[in-house]
Amino acid sequence: MSLPILAIPPSSPAQETSRVAERRSANFHPGIWGDYFLKYASDSNSMSFPAKAKGRIERLKGEVRKMLTDATDKPSQKLNLIDQIQRLGIAYHFEIEINQQLEQIHKSYFELHDNDNNDDLHTVALLFRLLRQQSYTISCEIFNKFRDREGNFSESLIADVQGLLSLFEACHLRFHGDDILNDALAFTITHLETIDKGKASPKLKKQVSHALNQPIYNGIPRLEARRYIPLYQDEPLHNEVLLSLAKLDFNLLQEQHQKELGNLTRWDVDAKDGLPEYMQACYKTVFDLYDEIGYEMTRKGRPYRLFFAKEAMKNLVRAYFTEAKWFHQNHVPTMEEYMPIALQSAAVELLLVTLLLGMGDFVTKDAFDWVLYVDPKMVKAVKLVVRLLDDIAGHKFEQERGHVASSVECFMKQYGVTEEEAKEELRKQVADAWKDINEELHCPTIIPRPLLVRIHNFARTMHVVYKDEIDLYTHGVTEFKKHVTSLYVNPLPM
Repeated sequence: MSLPILAIPPSSPAQETSRVAERRSANFHPGIWGDYFLKYASDSNSMSFPAKAKGRIERLKGEVRKMLTDATDKPSQKLNLIDQIQRLGIAYHFEIEINQQLEQIHKSYFELHDNDNNDDLHTVALLFRLLRQQSYTISCEIFNKFRDREGNFSESLIADVQGLLSLFEACHLRFHGDDILNDALAFTITHLETIDKGKASPKLKKQVSHALNQPIYNGIPRLEARRYIPLYQDEPLHNEVLLSLAKLDFNLLQEQHQKELGNLTRWDVDAKDGLPEYMQACYKTVFDLYDEIGYEMTRKGRPYRLFFAKEAMKNLVRAYFTEAKWFHQNHVPTMEEYMPIALQSAAVELLLVTLLLGMGDFVTKDAFDWVLYVDPKMVKAVKLVVRLLDDIAGHKFEQERGHVASSVECFMKQYGVTEEEAKEELRKQVADAWKDINEELHCPTIIPRPLLVRIHNFARTMHVVYKDEIDLYTHGVTEFKKHVTSLYVNPLPM
C-alpha cells in the first residue's frame, strides 16, 4: 500500500517537464467512486434517520440489556447470546453488561466445564474464544478432554460439524506454545474442508465455507456483521429483538458513515509551484490536512498531538526515499536491510498515530510515545502482518511496473529458494506475528484496551484487503467494491 512518491531533488521547470514525461506509469485502473459520496455532504442530505426509529433502537437496547442480565441456569445459553450480539455488530452498546457476564462465567468456568455441556465441543470452544478475546486467562488444555491417549483429537468429533467450526474459530486466538491449538487448527481444517454433505445443513455448510476463507477473529467486525445479519434472519429460532436492533443500528451507522465520507470527498485541491504536476494535489491535500489537524487539536486543548502526526509522516517519507534509492540503484537488499525500512513504508505507524488524533482524553501523550518511539511488540507485529501480506499479494503487480524488491524477492535471492517457498515462510511469519498480537492483547499494559482493540482491528483489515494473494486495495473493482457497497451504499432491508 505504498504511495507512488518519486524521490528526486529540486530542479528547474524545464527539467521538471522532462522528468515528468519520463515518469513510469503504475497502470492503476481509474477511480471507481469518483464524487459518489459527495452528495451526502450537502445540508439537504443531513442525517434523515427518523426520530421514531431512533426511539425504537433505545427500547430494543433496553430489552437486550435485560436478556444479558437475566439469570439463567445454563451459562452456555449466555455464551451463545453474547456470541450472537457480537456477530450482529451491536456489542458496542453493551460492553459493560457483556464484561460483567463474562467475568461471572470466568469465575465459575470450572463448574461449567464439569457440569454444563461437559462433552459439547461447541460450548467449550465458544467459552474459550469469548474469554480469551476479552483477555481472561484460560488455558488451551481445556480441550484435552477431546483428545485420545496419543494426544490426537478424537475421530468421533468429525461428525460434529458445528463443534469443529467453533473449535476452528477458537484456534485463531493462539499464543506461542499453544501446541494443542496448532494441532486443533490442522485437525479442523482437514475435516471442515471435506465435510460430508449429509452431516451439515446448507446454512451450516455456507458458514463453514466462509469461515475457512475468513475466520471471525481475522475479519473486519462491521463487514462480518453485514454478512451475518441475513444469515441470522434465516435461522428459524432467531431472536426478533436482536435482529431488529441489528438492522436498525446498521442502517443508522451507515447513514453517519455516508455523511463522513461525503465530507472527506470536499477537499480543495490547488496546484503548488515547484513540484512535479502529479505531486501538487498530494502536497496541497497533505498540507491542508495537517493545518486543519493543528487547528482542531489546539481548539480541543491537545496541541501536542500535531507533533506526533508530523513525525509519523516524516518517518514514512524517509522510508519511501530509501526504497526509491534502492530501486534506482537496482539494489535487492537482504531481509535484514529490507524489513526495518519496509515496516515503516507499510504506513502502519502513520495510520495508527493518525487514528489516535481524534480520540478522547483517555489517549495520552504516553500513548503517542508508545506507538512512535517505544516500538512495542504489538505494533511491530501489526506492521509485520501488513507488510508481508501486502508483499505476498502485490509483489508481481509491482514488479511488472517497476518497483523496489519486496520481501518475496529479497527472501528468494538471499536464501536461494523458489517464490512459493519464500511465500510459505513469510506466511509462517504472519502466523507468528498474530500470536504476538494475541499475547499483547492479553497482557496488562499502560495503554488503554480500547486503543489495543483498534490496533488489532487494523491488522484484521489487512487480512481482508490482501485476501487470497490478491491486493484488493490496488484492484478496487474486485471484491473490495462489494465490501464498500455493502457497508456504505446499500442499507439493510427492514
